Amino acid sequence: MDSVIRVLKSIAEPLRSGRGVVALESSVLAHGLPVPANREAARRMTSAVEGTGAVPAVTAVVRGAPTVGLTADELERFLERDGVRKVSARDLPAAMSSGADGATTVAASLVVAHAAGVQVFATGGIGGIHRNSRYDESADLMELARTPMVVICAGPKSILDLPATWERLETLGIPVVGYQTDELPGFFCAETGIRLDARVETAADIASIYRAHRALGRPQSLLVVQPPPERDALSRRDLEAAA
Repeated sequence: MDSVIRVLKSIAEPLRSGRGVVALESSVLAHGLPVPANREAARRMTSAVEGTGAVPAVTAVVRGAPTVGLTADELERFLERDGVRKVSARDLPAAMSSGADGATTVAASLVVAHAAGVQVFATGGIGGIHRNSRYDESADLMELARTPMVVICAGPKSILDLPATWERLETLGIPVVGYQTDELPGFFCAETGIRLDARVETAADIASIYRAHRALGRPQSLLVVQPPPERDALSRRDLEAAA
């Protein structure tokens, strides 16, 4: 993988030394948020990781190279969004072959980060089963089912069929634990009515569960869900009315 995945020196050295590295997606920056909100999001994302003593590593495809960590110039190009395609897991080979700039979704970010040896990935919300369509399923779920990482998020995106997504996570054997919550959050809201089977209070608890998961040889990610702060969360009733 060393010849395929480009890892910036500022990321490679912490990985070798065992320092914490947290992968971040680039699709939200190049496609999910408008300019200039995407720039502020990038600043907040990286600052939050650095505030814990870990190293942030934005994943992307840079001129055909799957990359962990962006230079300042590269990040600027992605924030400007000009000519940057959206790349999911299945799109990686074509983006590599054509030398394209590609902003990686959750699914593609998992592929790239895991290949580089990163064990933790953080994002806003994961994809899942779409409402009123049992055939429309995000590629995020299959990558979570076959990529052993710790994935931290605010739950599935609110526009999804949350009960169906919860059932699919169970079917795929993806363990889900709530960080200081007993309920599956729904990205914008803290409450979905879906009770979790496992709750943790500390990062040490998460690490212990992940070690046990890997000791069994299980290939899935450990999905850690954390609700949005109370001051920012939408009510479940308002969200359902809007959907």
